[in-house]
Parts: sequence; C-alpha cells; structure tokens
Amino acid sequence: MTVSASYGSGGSVVAPRLAQSLNLPFADRLIPANDAAAAGVGAERVTEEERSQAARSRFLARLASVTGGLGLPTPTAEDLADPVRQRVKDSIEQLISSGGAVILGRAGAVVLAGHPRAFHVRLDGPKDRRVLRAMDIEGTDEASARARLEDTDRARARYVERLYGRDPADGRLYHLVLDSTVFPSDDCVRILAMAAAAFWEHAPTSVAP
Repeated sequence: MTVSASYGSGGSVVAPRLAQSLNLPFADRLIPANDAAAAGVGAERVTEEERSQAARSRFLARLASVTGGLGLPTPTAEDLADPVRQRVKDSIEQLISSGGAVILGRAGAVVLAGHPRAFHVRLDGPKDRRVLRAMDIEGTDEASARARLEDTDRARARYVERLYGRDPADGRLYHLVLDSTVFPSDDCVRILAMAAAAFWEHAPTSVAP
C-alpha cells in the first residue's frame, strides 16, 4: 500500500498508524531532512532526496544557461536522476519481496503503478486547513507552517516530476484521494484500512512472476 501526502495532510501521522492497523511494516520517506529531527515524530517536512533533486534541477537550469552558447556538454536531469530512481526502486522492491508494507512517499504510486495488489492513496486538503493541521502536528506557528507548505509541496512535486515525469497531485495515480484535513487522524486510519481491505478482497491473490 502506498500513501502520498501533501504537507500538512498528516501523512507522517496517519501512515504509521495505518501500518499498525493493517499489521504491516511501515516504510517512511527515505532520508529525513536535516531539520526534521527538530520537529520530532510526525514531522511533515521535505526529505533530503526531494530537496536535493529540486536543487539539482535548479543547478542544471543555471548551468545550461551559462554553457548553452559555448557548445559545452551539459549533464541532463535524467543523468542525475538515474541513481536516485534506482535507489527508490530497489528499496520498494525489497519491501514487496519481504511481504509488503505501507509506504509513505517515494513516489510509490508511480513505481508500483502496474502492481495489481498495490493500493494507492493520496492525502490532501485545502491549503488553509493543511496549515492548521501542520501547526498542530509540528507545534509551529502559522507563518512557519505556510512557508514550509510552499517549500515542501514544491520540492515534492519537482522530485516526482524530475524522476518520473508525473505530478503527485494527479488524482489518476490513486485508487482513493482523501481530504484528511476534515477528519481526525484515527478516523483517517479507519477509512483507509476499510478501503484497503475492500480493495484486496477483489484484487488478485498472487502476482505472476
């Protein structure tokens, strides 16, 4: 099961509780950002992979503008994306081979788009309500939450777009999109657990090699 979550939608709280409810391992986003530790459990902020990929994209754009007229070879975003994409793919394949997990982030809905038993959900909501939820989760002030929302949503969108050419906000990637800002976290867990059980009831019981 994959969980994609915009900033402030509570993915870092809901996903681990959902894993516990489903008796599955929880797989967090790959590497927390350097400042995530300060927020403690439930930190909503961007990971190093997401931040680094966004920074690489900006760097390549500047490099191309400088060297483009000089006829010099310039590395492409694809060149830099390959190692990251392979690392993400390997990590997800390892989770699948060990019996599955609730995977938060990692563009899991894109990587496992063709897997017949992978259930994909997206947690989202209006910005104002996500700001309020982030303030509660991270114990921060409104101005900081709004700034982090813009930075984190932008970095995550660039990360998925650069690696896979997809928009993580595209509802077509998911079986279920939930406005998690209108429900308490425990209710979100119950809704998603029920939906996952219904999905797996009708999904193939095995996957062809």
